[in-house]
Amino acid sequence: MTRPAEQILHTVWILLCGAQLTAGLKCVCQLCDSQVCETSGDGACWNSVMLVDGREETLKSCLSPSQMRGQVFCYSSPNVSKRNCCFSDFCNNETLRLEPERPLESGDSSRLQLVAVIVVPSCLLCVGVALGALLVQRQRCVYGRARKHEPEEALDEHMLMSPDKCLKELIYDMSTSGSGSGLPLLVQRTIARTIVLQESIGKGRFGEVWRGKWRGEDVAVKIFSSRDERSWFREAEIYQTVMLRHDNILGFIAADNKDNGSWTQLWLVSDYHEHGSLFDYLNRYTVSVESMVVIALSVAGGLAHLHMEIVGTQGKPAIAHRDLKSKNVLVKKNGTAVIGDLGLAVKHDSGTNHRVGTKRYMSPEILDESINMSNFESFKRADIYALGLVFWELARRCSVRGLHEDFQLPYYDLVPSDPSVDDMRKVVCEQKLRPNIPNQWQSCEALRVMGKLMRECWYANPAARLTALRVKKTAAQLSTIRDVKE
Repeated sequence: MTRPAEQILHTVWILLCGAQLTAGLKCVCQLCDSQVCETSGDGACWNSVMLVDGREETLKSCLSPSQMRGQVFCYSSPNVSKRNCCFSDFCNNETLRLEPERPLESGDSSRLQLVAVIVVPSCLLCVGVALGALLVQRQRCVYGRARKHEPEEALDEHMLMSPDKCLKELIYDMSTSGSGSGLPLLVQRTIARTIVLQESIGKGRFGEVWRGKWRGEDVAVKIFSSRDERSWFREAEIYQTVMLRHDNILGFIAADNKDNGSWTQLWLVSDYHEHGSLFDYLNRYTVSVESMVVIALSVAGGLAHLHMEIVGTQGKPAIAHRDLKSKNVLVKKNGTAVIGDLGLAVKHDSGTNHRVGTKRYMSPEILDESINMSNFESFKRADIYALGLVFWELARRCSVRGLHEDFQLPYYDLVPSDPSVDDMRKVVCEQKLRPNIPNQWQSCEALRVMGKLMRECWYANPAARLTALRVKKTAAQLSTIRDVKE
């Protein structure tokens, strides 16, 4: 091939690469209703296979540009997991395998030798030079940006972070100077791999939660088994959304997959809050009127931030939680609260039609399947219904002049301890019942306003419910009430 021809090929390939980097990238998606997802040109298609109970399980989806900066999803482990990130439309439409390929039989070997002797030299003679030039340029264009950090390079903690910085300072420095989606990959992996687990503090739907220590600081470590890789992927993806960090959203620190050659643990590391969940806290303590308002405002503020779309280059999509309940709200040492467990959360730009969440907190339209799954506002309105139930649990434990009620879950007096969807549908949709608001709340202005707020979150008509921002503003006004100040 002549020099001018090589230069033309070179130029054409650069233009193709440039178009690829800016155009949308479509991928096979097992997490999406349409089985197709789309990310921007500097994202990637993701393909994964993991050994679970002796069987290979696959997963395919899209990676956003912020996730690509993290690269935590692209690491493999020999004989246990294989993950691949690629950069052309539907390039993940292949099934990865962990098991070694079948040995060639004698007949196969003879045919292969015949092809090798006759066909291969002819093909190589005709197209070898052209393909060589093309593939070299492709490697530079496509795979260069996927390997900015080599997965197996040594993790030098001292090169990545100052030893005298605490986690809060580290996250602030690196998040504000970068994409706003969290710590860089090598820092995440360094932190995760230097955590010492202390004790198990709870079990959730998809994993066990441990208290761990990093440089003397407490952290929470949610450990998923290899069979729950899909849940780990979803939650890590949501937590690394650009601009998600907020005082009333559980602080994400790191995601990592820890393999020892025969098994895999998938870790999510977050801030640790010693009081535990709001469910645990209300079981142990009553709250003052002031504390009730602070917690209510915190939860409403966190949900308002999730629901809010921030437009711009460093913006964030609107996010619906879809499993809001007192067990997924954590109480901080200063008395405020954060919303956690985003494993079922969904972004505005994600398609979904699955009925998910905790049955006791499901809104009427989810229970009777009348919810409009094609309208993202439907998921936000379902969150508001659940928020009203959390407020009810909180207000019951508010002590006014020494009077309060025992902690109970919503509908405790109307459904079994582990209700089915049918149990909840009969009570919520057919009988149109809601948790009882005691008469004595009328004697306290703050509780009276809270009761009114709950009713406006519980409307059977989803469109009539308050928005999270409206709930937040009303909760903020509660702090000016005389009962709260006393």
